[in-house]
Amino acid sequence: MKFTLSWLKDHLDTDEPLEKLADKLTMIGLEVEHIDDKAKALSAFTIAEIVEATQHPNADRLRVCRVDTGNGGAPLQVVCGAPNARAGLKTVFAAPGTYIPAKDFTIGVGTIRGVESQGMLCSAAELQLSDDHEGIIELPADAPVGARYAEWAKLGDPVIEINLTPNRQDCTGVFGIARDLSAADMGTLKQPGIKQIVGDFPCPVKVTVDDETLCPGFALRLVRGVKNVPSPDWLQRRLTSIGLRPINALVDITNFLTFDRARPLHVFDAAKVTGDITVRRAKDGETLLALDGRSYTLDSSVCVIADDNGVESLAGIMGGEASGCSDETTDVLIESALWNEINIAQSGRKLGINSDARYRFERGVDPAFMLPGLDLATRLVIDICGGTPSEVVAIGQTHPEDRVINFPLSEVKRLAAIEVSLVETRRILGHLGFMLAGSGPVVKVAIPSWRNDVHGKADIVEEIVRIVGVNTVPMTPFPRGDNPRKPVLTPMQSRTRKAKRALAARGMVEAVTWSFIAKPEAELFGGGAPALAIANPIAADLSDMRPSLLPGLVAAAQSNVDRGTDDVALFEVGQVFKGDRPQDQLMAAAGLRRGLASSSGFGRHWSGSAAANALDAKADAFAVLAAAGAPMQALQIASDKLPAWLHPGRSGAIQIGPQNVLGYFGELHPRVVEALKADGPLFGFEVILNRLPDAKVKATRAKPLLELSPLQPVSRDFAFIVDRAVKAGDIVRAAQASDKKLIAGVTVFDIYEGKGIDESKKSVAIAVTLQPRDKTLTDQEIDAVGATLVADVAKKTGGVLRG
Repeated sequence: MKFTLSWLKDHLDTDEPLEKLADKLTMIGLEVEHIDDKAKALSAFTIAEIVEATQHPNADRLRVCRVDTGNGGAPLQVVCGAPNARAGLKTVFAAPGTYIPAKDFTIGVGTIRGVESQGMLCSAAELQLSDDHEGIIELPADAPVGARYAEWAKLGDPVIEINLTPNRQDCTGVFGIARDLSAADMGTLKQPGIKQIVGDFPCPVKVTVDDETLCPGFALRLVRGVKNVPSPDWLQRRLTSIGLRPINALVDITNFLTFDRARPLHVFDAAKVTGDITVRRAKDGETLLALDGRSYTLDSSVCVIADDNGVESLAGIMGGEASGCSDETTDVLIESALWNEINIAQSGRKLGINSDARYRFERGVDPAFMLPGLDLATRLVIDICGGTPSEVVAIGQTHPEDRVINFPLSEVKRLAAIEVSLVETRRILGHLGFMLAGSGPVVKVAIPSWRNDVHGKADIVEEIVRIVGVNTVPMTPFPRGDNPRKPVLTPMQSRTRKAKRALAARGMVEAVTWSFIAKPEAELFGGGAPALAIANPIAADLSDMRPSLLPGLVAAAQSNVDRGTDDVALFEVGQVFKGDRPQDQLMAAAGLRRGLASSSGFGRHWSGSAAANALDAKADAFAVLAAAGAPMQALQIASDKLPAWLHPGRSGAIQIGPQNVLGYFGELHPRVVEALKADGPLFGFEVILNRLPDAKVKATRAKPLLELSPLQPVSRDFAFIVDRAVKAGDIVRAAQASDKKLIAGVTVFDIYEGKGIDESKKSVAIAVTLQPRDKTLTDQEIDAVGATLVADVAKKTGGVLRG
């Protein structure tokens, strides 16, 4: 919803500054999204006159202009490419240092084709005033040279845009916004009465409503002898300020009232309407050429306004072109109606039409304003276009039923924990249009007709609190009681959240892929069973439930590669499907790395960047398991019985004993990568979070989960030469067991095979962290621990310390 500050002041007598009004609007629930203050944005632009314009010596389409900026100095030289740049023209000038909104840069003194240019002559497009970029702005001869252009052009009317919640249909008009601000003590609401227009003759057009559930109320009036002239300047400015194009006076009046009073209306050229008007359901196959120039095919679910010729308007959504008003219109029918909100929303969605009328009618307009809105439109038509009005033909509901709520004054304290006096309550609700009767403890509150969102006592409390200020509501913690609070998340929800955080912390980006994949892809990852085939797939390549997250991640990674991003690190936490039973629907966490997307930035590596490898996938998998609460000391790495989608020599399985395989990691098999039409090599992992053992609930006398030492830890590196068949994990376990009290951690940071090492050997480098508990370790004590560690590793793995 857009409106200008001056438009707001048509209904609100206020001297409050714009910033304070905007803050208050947001505080009372009408969130301000944007303020477009042209005067502020264009304050540096001035009016200048081109004294002389000559051909550029080095360019056919450029001219060298001498420009009088009105500052009393010598004319400035400006190079301009506009075809209308000529001597004597007054235009808009941007001096060096001025920010150009449309170009998003600051103009400076420059040289164009060898000629110095000391500023810029501007088009309307460059100032974001219109789309006209064919030439520079042409101002009238009496425009004052040197004056600020924004002030001279009267652009000092800021445009405010607010974001409305669906229940606040009353604020789809500027008058409703002003009413809320008056209740918030930001000014006084102007409420000039709407005088009823007495018709001079009976309306010759009769109205029939076939289904009152679609049209609860309908009013019509004829105005004869109008002259459909262009709208006056004030009306055109109102419309153009919010992005609407003035058309003619009759149409502009209806558009104005739509935004001014939240009352959409429609005007028909009476000469183009044949016979009487009927409000009915459309017949299947009927068509209408609407005012947007598109033809719509209708069915019986759409409500229409029709005459003897057929459909003339889509009720509450958009009029038809055949009966629209033009410059030749002399007799006009003005329609003001009430429509079924649900039917309007359904019809608008079905036809794909988003109009200002639909936006308001699907939220519900003020039923009591149907006739006053018609009178207000009639008055504007007579004042601008002349003419003689007929009497009103009104059918159905013209006065809504009264709604009264018994409201205990203590309800504000009970629900919002704030004290609001009866006097203040009466003031707030009175300014909002509610009526109070009684003095407590229970009062009767009459709900205004324009507030169809207020149904009970809590809604009234909400109205009071938003005006008083939600910032006055005290922060009150929930009572915990004697028993500890139960976790909000289930164990699986907690594991899922922790897994995502752990992978994001390792520099990976979350992806969300389809739960369906093509059957050949599913077969590559152990799926493709008939029970997992979708009966009615939305596409041929989305035919089966996914048995793994990795096919989707491979597709996402390749999509990035195709767009020039070769280094990819993606992860996903989601469901996979191993069978058609409920217990076969599992929660998995998977990740994929490619190119230089190594996790070395989160650990140790000799270079600043490195190619991803199988150890990165292993580290990612272990990070997920650690975050999800797996017993890390019990994890084992196995290389037998690996799935076919993994490279047999560069992958492993993570298990807790041979019967509980938690997941897999390593390089994807080249055959699988080729089948997925991806560029390898690719390194990934996938773990099943459901297979993690549940945490022990029974309290034990074990050591605290966190023991912090005040002493500085010490790190030492060791590199062992071992047989190639020796597993790095065996070296890690041997090192950890050498001194369980002092050694706090052992990690592998390098494995080397190649020059300088026997072909049957490899070098495994580990980092050992020593955490003293009682006192700082001496060099002799550290050396002693190191010697014990080397001896234990040599005894258990045959490793020799590398020289």
